[in-house]
Amino acid sequence: MVEPGATALRRLSPAARFGLGAALLCILSLAFFWPGVALYDSVSQYQQVVSGSYHDWHPPIMARLWSLFRGAGWHGQSPMFALQLLLYWGGLGLIAAALARVGAWKSAIAALALGLWPPFLAWDAAVLKDGQMASAMLAATGLVGWRRLTGQELRGIDRAAVILLLGYAVLVRANAIFAVAPLAVGLLAPWEWRRWPTRFALIAVGTLAVLAMAPRINHGLLGADASGVEATQPIFDMAGIAHRAGPDAVPLLSRGTWQKVDAERCYTPVFWDVFASGRRCGFIQDDLDGRPTREIFMGWTGAIRAHPGAYASHRLAHWNMTMRWLVPWHLPLARPEAGSEPNDFGLGSPARIVEPYDALAGELIDSPLGAPILALATALAVLALARPAASPAHALAVPLALSATAMELSFLVVSISSDWRYHLWSMLAAWLAAILLLTRPVPRRPARIALALILLVGVTSLGGRILLPSIGDNYEDLIGD
Repeated sequence: MVEPGATALRRLSPAARFGLGAALLCILSLAFFWPGVALYDSVSQYQQVVSGSYHDWHPPIMARLWSLFRGAGWHGQSPMFALQLLLYWGGLGLIAAALARVGAWKSAIAALALGLWPPFLAWDAAVLKDGQMASAMLAATGLVGWRRLTGQELRGIDRAAVILLLGYAVLVRANAIFAVAPLAVGLLAPWEWRRWPTRFALIAVGTLAVLAMAPRINHGLLGADASGVEATQPIFDMAGIAHRAGPDAVPLLSRGTWQKVDAERCYTPVFWDVFASGRRCGFIQDDLDGRPTREIFMGWTGAIRAHPGAYASHRLAHWNMTMRWLVPWHLPLARPEAGSEPNDFGLGSPARIVEPYDALAGELIDSPLGAPILALATALAVLALARPAASPAHALAVPLALSATAMELSFLVVSISSDWRYHLWSMLAAWLAAILLLTRPVPRRPARIALALILLVGVTSLGGRILLPSIGDNYEDLIGD
């Protein structure tokens, strides 16, 4: 005898079934990780929400949104956590439902399975700008995917929602524009390679415009005080140049200061954190306090022009670390935390049942499967193989792959730390683009070449993890305080 529930389920359309599946996965994820994980950055932002005093070290747009929930009586991190997961599963659910509607069952299943992959879901349970950005961009992609994959045109309300979501995403991370600009251009108008000069011009103009406007929005519209965060990139790069080209390479600070940097072993290509005020090498930051921003930037760019080789060597060493390519197995700043940072604001932690899941996520992240370089190789393969003019799925895959590629390449120039979570969106976008690519056959010979190159990246990444010595298993080891 057939159960009534089973009969009702069979009556649902394929799209409805996958939409229901995404909703159930969202509810289970919310229950499993409730009330979300509040890490150091989360606690710092919530302190701003409670005090009503905002600064730009963390994105003020996120703190302002958080304050609206608190003002409505919903305290703690749970509203921002719920928002992240609703957008996350909403975006994936819309894409899966659209794929099911056009008969691409395997791809629809893969889209939902992508959302369950432990590294992605565990990090999206942490209330951070990275999860906010990735979830907002997934939701925007889902809205467009639902229309385009099912042969519909975007409506005015769809465009407004996409612009709102991408506008939030671009303000919630300082470097988000490198990912948002190519995605926005590809979502708001179907991608066509024959119009690539116009598209790339729009991406470039949009990127420059946002970089110019963001400080005005943060300080003017959102009322955030300047924190000096803009000096972190120059400090990190100048330290790298001085480490490679000698203490006279960066005259902004004295020869003795840079000699002390080397003597104290302050520099590491992993991150800049050791130079923060209060850390053991905070004397760099302290020496620059009160200096005009223009003077710091002139010293930075002057050192780059005078020693381009040292600068390139430093940036490539850092890019290798943040891409987790040729690195030891247990490179810190990767594993998701199962509990919240100790705090005085009542920000709680999920139940201990999440600990094995997060431990599994950490193991996967440490492996080559969790290396952002593998996602970059996949995104480049999608760009080489996709035929957007022949397939709506390919037309959606291209802006996703472009977004992932642009974001990962931007770390060659704009990045000061190797945290894995910074790559959450890029990795989601790359693998989702691959799922969309495989909705239809691709030319065999180019596909084999692309697969061989991806495997080469994976094998060399595995070799690095096996052969290279550990540089410390945790953040404290790297800081050395």
